[in-house]
Amino acid sequence: MTMKSSLLATALLSVPLPADAQVRSFETDVVALRADIVAGGLENPWGLDFLPNGEAIVTERPGRIRILTQSGLSQPVEGVPEVWARGQGGLFDVAVARDFAGSGTIFFSYAEPGRGGAGTAVARARLVRDGAAARLEDVRVIYSMARKSSSGLQFGSRIVVNDDGTLFVTTGDRGQAKRAQDMQDTAGAVLRIEADGSIPADNPSPDGKSMAAEIWSKGHRNIQGATFDPVLGGLVTAEHGARGGDEINRPQAGKNYGWPVISYGVEYSGAKIGIGTAAPGYEQPLYYWDPSIAPSGLASYQGAMFPEWKGDLLVGSLKFGLLSRLDRDARGRILDEERMLDGAFGRIRDVDIAPDGSVWLLTDEADGAIIRLSRGD
Repeated sequence: MTMKSSLLATALLSVPLPADAQVRSFETDVVALRADIVAGGLENPWGLDFLPNGEAIVTERPGRIRILTQSGLSQPVEGVPEVWARGQGGLFDVAVARDFAGSGTIFFSYAEPGRGGAGTAVARARLVRDGAAARLEDVRVIYSMARKSSSGLQFGSRIVVNDDGTLFVTTGDRGQAKRAQDMQDTAGAVLRIEADGSIPADNPSPDGKSMAAEIWSKGHRNIQGATFDPVLGGLVTAEHGARGGDEINRPQAGKNYGWPVISYGVEYSGAKIGIGTAAPGYEQPLYYWDPSIAPSGLASYQGAMFPEWKGDLLVGSLKFGLLSRLDRDARGRILDEERMLDGAFGRIRDVDIAPDGSVWLLTDEADGAIIRLSRGD
């Protein structure tokens, strides 16, 4: 397993910066940064991944997929299924299959309408290019949350493509906390499925008896950041708490991460959550924030452009519009936090590492942007 874009590590990013791109400089603890706005005019962009030819594919929460090419942003890709774009619902993450060069396959997650409201779903499709136009063909839903609800809260959802061909998919508790402890409910969970939606034989409960067959781990509130971390050799996630208690976790097979039984936060009213911060049978986070930063996109930095950040975690913040760098030692223990770009561009929704080692951000704004961070020295 690896980060979703690591298969492109030897590719060269071919998308040029606009001639009139806004450029800003920032000093950080260990390196100077140059920030270029690669593209603007996106409506609440949510997820981004890189194509083998160096272009990028990006989602907008209202239900559009676009491609960033040498000519700029494409028109919306045709064939996206109906999206429930209400509250926090909409079109979420996008991930490129490892065999994309031959298959054209992409995966995307979204709020799927259905009986009772909506629930998180994942589809796969073939991206077909016809000159400047693009469309999705052979669209197929490979995961659908069975229990839909009318709540517009807490869908998740990130997709991580693994070396073994399986997908990690994160879901939120849909604003109904008890669902995160219902082992037959796929809300409030990390899921692991095959690329065709079938269940891996080595899932914690592939027969679905002790927990739903798709479930990898439970007890999560709302995971909006996920990446494979070579330092720890597994999945790492960034999860929203309530008032305080945002977490970095390392979800492992069959384990329970506590929400809403344990938490380092409190309810928005100030009331206590559950039974405290720890209890037998529930895992502790690797790191937590109090007060909350509302974490979103997450990346484990392994690029060549910033050797000073090698092995660190980069986390976007929606609440403060910053990029958090979690400094780690060689064993993956978090030593310190540096906060960068504080409020400079707005809400940071996604964080991706390009093949050249630059860091790409999405801003979750009505006039959202794609921002590229490179060395400024």
